[in-house]
Amino acid sequence: MITNFDISKHPCFNPAVKGQFGRVHLPVAPKCNIKCNFCNRKYDCVNESRPGVTSNVLRPEQAVLYLRQVLAKEPRITVVGIAGPGDPFANAEETMETLRLIRAEFPEIILCLASNGLGIAPYVAELAALKVSHVTITVNGVDTAVVEKVYSWVRDGNVVYRGHQAAELLHSRQMAAIRALKAHGITVKINTIVIPGINDHHVEAVAAQMKELGADLLNCMAMFPNVDTPFAHIPEPSKAAIAAIREKAEQYLPQMRHCTRCRADAVGLLGEDKSAEFRGCLSACASTPALPPEQRPYVAVATMEGVLVNQHLGEATRFQIYAQKGDGFALIEERPAPKAGNGGLQRWISVSRVLNDCQALLVSALGDSPREVLEKSGIRPVAMSGFIEDGLKAIYNGGNLEAMKGRRVPCTKGVCAGSGGGCNT
Repeated sequence: MITNFDISKHPCFNPAVKGQFGRVHLPVAPKCNIKCNFCNRKYDCVNESRPGVTSNVLRPEQAVLYLRQVLAKEPRITVVGIAGPGDPFANAEETMETLRLIRAEFPEIILCLASNGLGIAPYVAELAALKVSHVTITVNGVDTAVVEKVYSWVRDGNVVYRGHQAAELLHSRQMAAIRALKAHGITVKINTIVIPGINDHHVEAVAAQMKELGADLLNCMAMFPNVDTPFAHIPEPSKAAIAAIREKAEQYLPQMRHCTRCRADAVGLLGEDKSAEFRGCLSACASTPALPPEQRPYVAVATMEGVLVNQHLGEATRFQIYAQKGDGFALIEERPAPKAGNGGLQRWISVSRVLNDCQALLVSALGDSPREVLEKSGIRPVAMSGFIEDGLKAIYNGGNLEAMKGRRVPCTKGVCAGSGGGCNT
């Protein structure tokens, strides 16, 4: 458990330092597990400052590279946050890996998160261990009759809930998440989006229940109407209306009054955002392989028996990892492949992480989607038939891989017409 957090350098929790210290949001979480009726998550619109917007999405390794460059140019950054553009725990693997990498390299930096609370509870213990000191949970209602008006659907795993069921699930998960966060000594801020005619009458009830759960701060945010959403016709609440709501809510919890409705890629001081200035840097990091070629000494192979390249990427349950040793090659280790049930794109992202230190992957075949993901990750996917050693020679010594595509494998009985698993198979 972590306690006694120092907020002296956190501008979101300490308005007195908002002109001295800044934050950077790392956009590593593109997917969301709920659909808010006011949200339209458009990408690449740098002139908009609102949650859910980013110019690029980063992988964890790219996020660390970007953070290094941001800190070099803007040393006043003291806080690193993950706030989307979706929800951090609809992208839990990416979120947690990013936090692990940052904590290992920047042990003193403040780490924080912003989530809807649906999927965070299983990760609270590790968040505390990583010294994630501040977490924001968006709670737009504590009465399910109100909550169900705010969301079109809520997705838990592969199941999508709507209406009252969705509201009950989200509310119960949020309450459990806040309890768990406070039990681990984590500072909790509540964001409530004030939506005229939907929940503006209900914010005081939210504040009262959040106080009971031990929340530390409440941020009442005016809804910003977005085109092509169910709430596009609802006007933004006035400053006077928000002020009145805050005054009532302040009977229960301290109020945050300096929120700037940050983008998912916000960077700089709260009143001096530099998202536009860092846009080129963000874009460059988003297109950078996680590791440069000189730091990728290995080649991965999908093989059934360790002699031939004879497995389709989608069928591989493990990868053999080879390195060049003198004039030959050595099998370094075997690594399990992500399970097939992980789901399409997410599985290929997971494969790219498993093989992060490999410059190439030899397989018998693969589809366009995994090929694109691997190439963007800096891994060269090679579809070929033949002996592993021949493929390794071609990779390390610049041989002709084209000649190996679809090639039949010779054996002592002539030309093998089998599956590649051995003679007569």
